[in-house]
Order: sequence, then C-alpha cells, then structure tokens
Amino acid sequence: MKIFKRSLILLLILLVGFVGYTLSSTGFFRTVEPMFEGEILQEIEIKGAEDMMVSREDSFVLISSTNRQAFPPREAETGGLYLIDLTADDYPLIHLTADFDKTFAPHGISWYKKDSVYLVMAINHTEAGHSLEVFELIDQELTHIRTMTDPSMLSPNDLVMIGENEFYYTNDHRYEEGIGRLAENYLGWAVSNVVHYSEGEYKEVADGIAYANGINYDRDRNLIFVASPRDFKVKVYDREEDGSLTFIEDIPCGTGVDNIEFDNEGAMWIGSHPNLLRFNAYSNGKLDTAPSEIIKITYQQRGDYAVEQIFTDSGERMSGCSVAVSWGDLIFTRNVMDDQMLVLKREGK
Repeated sequence: MKIFKRSLILLLILLVGFVGYTLSSTGFFRTVEPMFEGEILQEIEIKGAEDMMVSREDSFVLISSTNRQAFPPREAETGGLYLIDLTADDYPLIHLTADFDKTFAPHGISWYKKDSVYLVMAINHTEAGHSLEVFELIDQELTHIRTMTDPSMLSPNDLVMIGENEFYYTNDHRYEEGIGRLAENYLGWAVSNVVHYSEGEYKEVADGIAYANGINYDRDRNLIFVASPRDFKVKVYDREEDGSLTFIEDIPCGTGVDNIEFDNEGAMWIGSHPNLLRFNAYSNGKLDTAPSEIIKITYQQRGDYAVEQIFTDSGERMSGCSVAVSWGDLIFTRNVMDDQMLVLKREGK
C-alpha cells in the first residue's frame, strides 16, 4: 500500500510538473494588452494569408493565401499567390495563380531574382503529401515551372532561396502523430530541422530545434536565421561554403516567433504568438481569437542585438499574427486563419 501511495504521489508530482512547464513555456500566463504607436490604415480582404514578402526594388508584396479550416490544412484546399502593387492606391489584390489547376494550399514562400525575373517557390500541403511548387514571376504574370518532392519534406513550414538551384527549408515537426507529436507540441521536444538543397541533393544541416518555423538569409553577413516559436527564440547560424550551417547563438524573444522578414536596414520583423496554447486552439477552430505580437530584432554580432516590441493585441484587431513586413511608415501584417490582413501606419516614422 505504501508503495502504491508513493507511486501515486510521484505520478501526481510529475503530472503537475508537466502541466506547469507546458503552461509557463508556452506563454499561458502572459497578459497581452493592445499596444501600437499608430493606427490601422486599411483592412484588405484575403483569406488565410500566412506568409508575405516585399520587393523593395519593384515595389510589391507577394502573399501566400489559402482558406484554412485548420492549420496545418487537414484536407485539400484551393489557395493562391497574390500580389499587391505598392504604387497603386488602396493596395488592390492581384491573383497570380487563378489559372493554376493543381491542389494548392501554399504556406511559406521565397524568391530569387535574376535580371528582371523572380523565381518563386511555395511550400504546398496536399492530401497526397508535401511539395515545393516553383514559378517564374515576370512583371505581374506568374508561370508554373515544376513541382519538387522529397522524403525529407516531413512537415515543411518555410523556405529561403539562396540561388536559382539552392535553398533551405524548415520542417516544423519530425513526427506526424502519436506520442512523438505530443512531445514536440507540449514538452517542446527539440527534434525538428533545417534541410539544404543544392545540385539535386537534400541534406539536413541543422537539427535539435523546437518547432523550426520561419527562416531567412542575411546575404551581406552570410547568416541564416531560424525561428523556434516553441522555445521563444531566433537561432543564428553561419552559412558555410558547402551549405552547411554552424550554430552561433540563440536570441531570446519572449514570444512564439513565426516568419522572419528584413527591412531595408537589415533588421528582422517577425510576426509572433505570445500564447502558443491559445494560438493552437484558435488555429484548430476551437477559439475565435488569439493574441498577436510583432517584434523587431536588430542584430549586430554575437551577443550584440536588441529586441523591440512594435505591436501587441489581445486578438480583437489581429489574431495569431504570423508575418509582418515594413514599407516606410507602413506595416503589412497577416495571420493564418482570418479573412483580412491589416495595413498599419506608425506614428512619427
């Protein structure tokens, strides 16, 4: 009987510890109050726009969008890539993939520009599996080039192109279901990774990441940045000549960092989830709202960086913010589930 009681007490202690760790490490106890020095300038109707990129040279924003009933998608969906001309009034949407006849639920996107042509890649999730869809964008005309698949695409989330035939992508999970998936989501089991592609070869170049998410490349300093929302960190890597990555350091962010975009001064702008459990419930359709946050990271060198809070909201104006791009005094920001994106205008910028 004593052994039974001791075992029961130990089990209860472990259970309380598990619950307490999960709640504290996912931001459950954080209070999120609305904060933004500026105004909502405009709402643009578009469903499930999870990722965005801005071309400062050609003045447009590229957006991946799909009508998500849950995230990640659980069934076939018809999404698209859209373009916003930043030189046009009211920022009208241009549907670039209206004639694309494949099942398309785009997730992370990236491009590589050569001369006047953008080579665009989009992660696609279908009932048949995951793939990378490759397009050419000339002016405002998008043409599908090819589809790429590989067994290393376990749960691809985001990607960054280095050249015409070289890129990296993140797998946010290693396990699709079962206790492994549970441990990744709730214990923060760090087993997701980054895969490098070059010359027909896919190779894991970074692992031990808790939910590898957004990824981007600083060309000037040859650095790769990877968002780890489950750890509330951005991971910094040196990129070697052979494409391998050498870990430098973690940047603590205090929030569930998602997609990473650079401004014209090289600072990172990141859409983030302050409360991961609430975001998970929201993205699975169990809650109507989830808090949002936008942070800006200015990274100089190892140990020399600053994290600035730009925007927070309890979910009334913006739920589950996944990406933010800056354009002068404007911020274009979006999430994975709702039906509109926001254009924010900062005061005094």
